[in-house]
Amino acid sequence: MNQESKDLQPRLELRGITKIYPTVVANEDVNLKVYPGEIHAVLGENGAGKSTLMKIIYGAIKPDRGQILWEGREVHVTRPAEARRLGVGMVFQHFSLFETLTVAQNIALGVDEPFDLDGLSKRIGEVSHRYGLPLDPQRLVHSLSVGERQRVEIVRCLLQEPRLLIMDEPTSVLTPQAVQKLFETLRRLAEEGCSILYISHKLEEIRDLCHNATVMRGGRVTAVADPRQETASSLARMMIGRELPVCEHSVSTAVGPARLLISGLNRKSDDPFGTDLQDIHLEVRGGEIVGIAGISGNGQQELLLALSGEKPLDKRDSTAIKIDGVEAGHLNAAARRDLGLTFVPEERLGRGAVPPMSLSENTLLTGHRGGMVRFGLIKERKVRDFAEQCLRDFDVRCGGIQAAAKSLSGGNLQKFIVGREILQKPKVLIAAQPTWGVDVGAAAAIRQELIDLRNSGLAVLVISEELEELFEICDRIVVIAGGRLSPVTAAADTNMEEIGLWMSGLFPGDGEGERSAEVADAS
Repeated sequence: MNQESKDLQPRLELRGITKIYPTVVANEDVNLKVYPGEIHAVLGENGAGKSTLMKIIYGAIKPDRGQILWEGREVHVTRPAEARRLGVGMVFQHFSLFETLTVAQNIALGVDEPFDLDGLSKRIGEVSHRYGLPLDPQRLVHSLSVGERQRVEIVRCLLQEPRLLIMDEPTSVLTPQAVQKLFETLRRLAEEGCSILYISHKLEEIRDLCHNATVMRGGRVTAVADPRQETASSLARMMIGRELPVCEHSVSTAVGPARLLISGLNRKSDDPFGTDLQDIHLEVRGGEIVGIAGISGNGQQELLLALSGEKPLDKRDSTAIKIDGVEAGHLNAAARRDLGLTFVPEERLGRGAVPPMSLSENTLLTGHRGGMVRFGLIKERKVRDFAEQCLRDFDVRCGGIQAAAKSLSGGNLQKFIVGREILQKPKVLIAAQPTWGVDVGAAAAIRQELIDLRNSGLAVLVISEELEELFEICDRIVVIAGGRLSPVTAAADTNMEEIGLWMSGLFPGDGEGERSAEVADAS
């Protein structure tokens, strides 16, 4: 963004925006200006008020007070359709696409004005080509890679010719190569005069891409900065009000026996759009963290269901999974927990915790083996002490152990779930996306806890799409692509560029080179 752009009037200006809920002040007197051609970051911890503010701009939430000015004129945006008519587009973190429909049909569902499907398909082709986001309008969504699916969401917005584009955590499921392609598109949009509001917890991305940043804490704006003139550490200090914790990760010297052993695991997915697991071999030893990288939808869910015991294997395949030397493939989740396995699922609400239940009740769900139940009777004091220790040790900020799980912010609920599983002192911990959507302070704390577990001799398996995270905490890294595992490599002997290529399916020993090359091109 050049000086001429700054001399223009703001495209969007917020004055004193306030939104108060019965138990929390989500936004308080928020002021924000976004200029034409500007890529503007909004930073903050979980619960800082970023999402509420974006939803107010997009018309999904009505503010209690304050003004929204669009190109110098006050507007009252009460519905997303009104925001789109103004020229506001939003790409959400989680895709809203129908697997069985084509690209054109999915985009048609988000078009407000009358359209002809053939004409719309032609426009999709033109727009996707113009911005370097190639898409085939006739392809079914279930056949698309995650990178292609994000292109569908972006092109859907671009067809509206937005003057302000809101992007919420847009790179959380992309390879490093795909991230750079996305940045090229965003920079081109900005050069053409589009304003972009960009939300991300990845501070190096903010420094690389954004012209300005507004920092929020506790629902208020606490700082405005040029991220190009800041370091990731200084931005983190603005966000959390203190120095960012640094993970202490020394070389593992006390690697023990294999605590989790996977040998020749093959499994067809129950989901017609899922990924079959093919000849999976992996061992995780005591005293090490092994990371599995990969683009979402390449077999991670199928592998997690098989390892956690939520979908046990047939009795004849029981030897494919061993926990601490015991054949466990045929065992259910409870029996595997009895062997010393604990599990942090990707979905916090619904699998990690029951939304309407209190935190103490959610503690009991997986922690009852720790003396909380005797002769079928719940020992309330034990449950209370465990839950309070979890909140205290893992800095879970909430209304106490009787607070409903659904009342916590995503980051605080994640800290609770991770803490609950760690405090059970397992032999093997499997964590899926342990810091997904968690702010930098909480993410650093969770990663350090995983490292401390490893240092105490536990075996830790982390499945994550955050390459920075895997390189920060893991001793060894492997990639899953198309239901297959790449060779295992020491984290110190590889780099993010190589792992990014492997995530596209291009790894040594893969017998499907042509398929992998097609996936790489698509991603």
